[in-house]
Amino acid sequence: MAENNTLNATVRAGTGKGAARAARRENLVPGVIYGGGEEPTPITVKFNELLKMLKAGGFLSSLLTLKVDGKEQRVICRGVQRDVVKDLPVHVDFLRLSRKSRINLMIPVVFLNEDTCAGIKAGGTLVVVRNEVELKVTAGNIPEHLEVDLAEIEIGETIHMSDITLPEGTRPMITDRDFVIANVAAPRGLSAEEEAEDAAAEEAAEGEAPEAAAEE
Repeated sequence: MAENNTLNATVRAGTGKGAARAARRENLVPGVIYGGGEEPTPITVKFNELLKMLKAGGFLSSLLTLKVDGKEQRVICRGVQRDVVKDLPVHVDFLRLSRKSRINLMIPVVFLNEDTCAGIKAGGTLVVVRNEVELKVTAGNIPEHLEVDLAEIEIGETIHMSDITLPEGTRPMITDRDFVIANVAAPRGLSAEEEAEDAAAEEAAEGEAPEAAAEE
């Protein structure tokens, strides 16, 4: 299962604009937890803790453990309202998850055996197109990362999404094409040499065409 972040929260006694403003004066961000077959629960989280997670990136697509007065709940953020002037969080919504819940998450891609990769050892360069992939996953079976074994990858070879083994019940959100994850590019000198050879071959082929027609 993917590691998830933990955020502490406290049940909010009051609701409405007055209670929300009072919470913000205490450096707290009001919010709500809903879903999971339970009643919505108004909460507050510490402003600095929430802001730190937001700055780290990927907050809206990360699995979270929300500790509400010590009780842990698995959630995913479904919205962050921000101050229109300061661009700081003023309200946050969380969705409760069960182990069978289906959610979209960004999963990082890890490249293995880069130091023994055949193409890289021959002078090629690993070009990473996607270092994370959005997947539809089951909350109870979330991969920590996706693995790409580079050991046998040669210069000019491309790794597609279909080359990666996914956990059962998991699929990429992009389904209309087999998108590229990475490739091992040839050195610039080698690429230029190959282009020159291709151009010479094309010129030779064009020069031979009239002779072939005359023979017929």
